[in-house]
Amino acid sequence: MAIPDFQTLMLPVLRLTAEGEIRTSDCVERLADAVGLTAEERTHLLPSGRQTTFANRIHWAIAYLGKAGLVERTRRAHYRASPRGREVLAAPPERIDIRFLSRFPEFQRFRDAEAEAAREAGTPAPTASLSVEAVLTPDEVMRNAHRQLEAALADDLLQRIRAARPAFFERVVVRLLIAMGYGGSVADIDRALVGGSGDGGVDGVIDQDPLGLDRIYVQAKRYAEGNSVGSGAIRDFFGSLDRYKASKGLFVTTSAFTQSARETAEMLSKRLVLIDGTQLAHLLIRHGVGCRVEETLHIKTLDEEFFDA
Repeated sequence: MAIPDFQTLMLPVLRLTAEGEIRTSDCVERLADAVGLTAEERTHLLPSGRQTTFANRIHWAIAYLGKAGLVERTRRAHYRASPRGREVLAAPPERIDIRFLSRFPEFQRFRDAEAEAAREAGTPAPTASLSVEAVLTPDEVMRNAHRQLEAALADDLLQRIRAARPAFFERVVVRLLIAMGYGGSVADIDRALVGGSGDGGVDGVIDQDPLGLDRIYVQAKRYAEGNSVGSGAIRDFFGSLDRYKASKGLFVTTSAFTQSARETAEMLSKRLVLIDGTQLAHLLIRHGVGCRVEETLHIKTLDEEFFDA
């Protein structure tokens, strides 16, 4: 089954806290058992790698129940149902969600404060993206938006590279490898590019280590979308590596590789790494090549140790 969204978890969390004081981590474990999460679902991490997705959603369910006055904190990381929460469970609804919580004045004030803070900052209200039908937590909404922005940027990068001259694409590939830690500095780009019509099927040669003890031979094919690289191009590149007595090569394209091309690369005796347009775009973004940071947003959480000192 899929990991339940945080609104679906609100009623189970409230019921569990009504049994008595409970530690958040115990709540996570007991509800994971109750909903039948698999081992993979229990250990699925957020992109930050610091918390599991299920634990994150439990935390948000507790936080929203707390804003409505249905649960209360007893001590660090421990909660229990409030008298109001027990009243709700005396005649329990089929589901507790944002729409249900909005009937409580404290929760509505919390939502209004969010909207006011957004207006003062000149940004869309967070509650607009987190509608009553939403299944994502606020931080998941931000991460989802980040993925959408990155996907759009990746597409823009590929479009610009495809529209540029082939020589520009070769420089982009070498610059990316340098940004990844190969070959030295940006000043080495011109030296790394082979260039000319007599390049023998190799567009760049870059040092794999700072001392130049080993080298990576690069082939860069600037193809339009839909014009995939076939197995013939892979065999030609392999032959070029033989002429250079090279043991490894990197083939980069702005399009894609056919299945036969990938199978050919696996069967050949030399180590060939294939990077298609999608992989290339995300590597460019990750290493800041052809793009820049527009704005940095920090997701902060309460520092419990500060208040327990």
